[in-house]
Amino acid sequence: MKASKQSIGRAVDQPNPDVRFYLFHGPDDAQSRSLGARLLEALPASKFIAAAAALKADPAALADEAGAMSLFGGKRAIWIEPAGDEIAPAVEALLEANGVESPVVAIAGALRKTSALLKLAEGSELAMAFASYVPEGADAQRMVVEAGRRVGLKIDTALAARIAQSCGNDQALVAQELEKLALYADSSPQSPKTLDPDALDAVGAELVEGDLPRLADLALAGELAELADELARLPAAVEAIPVVRALQRRLLTLAPARARIELGERHDAVMTSLDRSLFWKDKPLVAKLLRTWDAKGLATVAERAGRLERDMMRELDRTAARMPQIEAVGEELLSIARAARGRR
Repeated sequence: MKASKQSIGRAVDQPNPDVRFYLFHGPDDAQSRSLGARLLEALPASKFIAAAAALKADPAALADEAGAMSLFGGKRAIWIEPAGDEIAPAVEALLEANGVESPVVAIAGALRKTSALLKLAEGSELAMAFASYVPEGADAQRMVVEAGRRVGLKIDTALAARIAQSCGNDQALVAQELEKLALYADSSPQSPKTLDPDALDAVGAELVEGDLPRLADLALAGELAELADELARLPAAVEAIPVVRALQRRLLTLAPARARIELGERHDAVMTSLDRSLFWKDKPLVAKLLRTWDAKGLATVAERAGRLERDMMRELDRTAARMPQIEAVGEELLSIARAARGRR
């Protein structure tokens, strides 16, 4: 089944016991993980991590694991991240099994419409697929309001917009900040409180030391000195993953546009087609970046960014802690900036 934006919240908060496979895909990995976490909380179930490479080598293992009883008696969910078409045979076996004890959650990035995994998930009544996109504007405000409701905070649209902007519209970072605000306000779903601006000023996520999305743009533009200065001003404990995701979001705009140019479209025609999807302040930068980078270079940066994010997520899973990893991201951004300067 294919879930809609209107139905996905209820689907994860009140899960259908018949659904045994959940595929959260799309460019916004933070939203996909957030939905997966909400599902585990609603079941309730503990996370059992399975590696996609192992399932590719032994497709029957997924159905066997999902059908096995938990040794400790509690409910569990099998979590696969990152996932792609390599697990399609394993998922097919899962959907054909007589029954399962544990549902399976797969977190994938952007999938093609022809993806075998996507077709399996959308074509079965025992599966659910949802595409996550980075929220913008009113959608971002609604995301913050809904996330606040889950921790007992009533948030007006003005404050929601401020929180969304300061967190780069990253749902994982929004959730972390709202948890801090809920503790500060002594709120809970059973005892909701209205969030006021003073509370946000006291403990909110105002990233005064640096504009995280801007770091990615400085790197891609080759502004080496300015980037180094911004990185030096960041606090050691700043979250690193939102910086990587800001880079990935910019690449999602640049890569298809650059591909069109290399297929023969004029640069100005491509920029005109992007008018409605770009904030007006970003248009000169995007035009410059499309002249700086070719498709191969952008693909290389995207691959390295994806690998860096996966490595950081695995580290967080192993340590069960929020670790400052901005040093590794800073080194990668500086490498990108040096590469961009060489393309001028």
